[in-house]
Amino acid sequence: MRKTFTLEYWIDDDWFVGRLKEIPSVFSQGETLEELEENIRDAYQLMLDTEPVLDRPDIKIKEIEVGA
Repeated sequence: MRKTFTLEYWIDDDWFVGRLKEIPSVFSQGETLEELEENIRDAYQLMLDTEPVLDRPDIKIKEIEVGA
C-alpha cells in the first residue's frame, strides 16, 4: 500500500538532508534531492521492516486526534 508523506528538507554542507514530517524518526540525506528522496524511501521501508509485529487476537485499533 502506497502512502503520501511530507518531506521536509534543507541543505547542509552541500548535502540535502530531510525527514518525513509525519514520521520525524525517518531521516536521511543525499547529494541531490532525488538521492535524498530515494534514501528517505529506503529509511521508511527499513522502519517498516524492523517494526515488531504484535500477534495478538485481542488488539483493537482506534483513530484519535492529538495536539492543538
